[in-house]
Amino acid sequence: MKKILIPFMLLIIVIGGCSAINDSNQSEKNNSINENNEEENEKYDPNHYAPIQEYTGEGYTLEGASEETGEIANEHREEVDKAVKDFFQKEYKTEVKIHNIVSAVDGVSVYVESVGDLHFYTYAIVPIDVKNKEIKFQEVWSQEGRVEDAIAGSLYAIAFEEDFSNLDKYLDGLVEDYPIIGTNMKAIENVKGNGYTTPYYFISTFDDTFKELAESYINNTNMSQEELVDFLKKKSIHSDDLKIAIEFYMDEESLDPDKEIYDMIYKDIEGMEDIPKGEYFISLHDNYVMVEVASGKKDNTIRETIRNGIFK
Repeated sequence: MKKILIPFMLLIIVIGGCSAINDSNQSEKNNSINENNEEENEKYDPNHYAPIQEYTGEGYTLEGASEETGEIANEHREEVDKAVKDFFQKEYKTEVKIHNIVSAVDGVSVYVESVGDLHFYTYAIVPIDVKNKEIKFQEVWSQEGRVEDAIAGSLYAIAFEEDFSNLDKYLDGLVEDYPIIGTNMKAIENVKGNGYTTPYYFISTFDDTFKELAESYINNTNMSQEELVDFLKKKSIHSDDLKIAIEFYMDEESLDPDKEIYDMIYKDIEGMEDIPKGEYFISLHDNYVMVEVASGKKDNTIRETIRNGIFK
């Protein structure tokens, strides 16, 4: 029986105080930048765009963020790091390492990566009273359900390890054979926080079953792969309860998204039977990412699955 090797005392971990970091606000900012640059997209102003190979998250900003919060947090970096690590240990029984601190409205968003076999990226929010230059170390929090989603997606990947291996091999092969690439890992570490994430895709869960799975794991971090599979097979899980978002970029600055490549990936995913069950969404961008919002979505992006995904 294969065990998930997470020490007992460690804690784990697409789209109010630090309300500026919520996905809806960030999405609105994304749309605003798209509208403001509707006629400028082809010019790729270096103040707003960077090749995906070079993008590490530098320039990423949250709606309405105060630079002071980041300055205060970085002045007390060791204490902030400790407070965030303690938060994940207490609430989710996992160890994390800190990658980045991003200013928000009334605090900072701290991006982390879990340590151990259960692997994902997420963030926590540290409130800061700018007027009094006070960091509220005892009030660290995370968006409702976000960390649980990250845990559940990672557990799903462990439970169906072979299926995910098949998907990974297929996507790795695409990058070797065609002029496309995935997201820079530094950007994933520093500003994504999308849960179980690879350079080519991330997972999101949407059913109470997955919340229950995460809670079961938090109560018993020694759950085996066999126990995870058994738990999931006893539940009524539908394809649209779990979404797998695949995202590629063209690998050269001069290349537009290639419709033939996109259609090939679409048909391949549609026809494959040995990959993880779920609803698949596929996006193909040109080579550039908007630095302020860490998004490659532009007018020329191909994403025919945006409304209805591929159900497996």
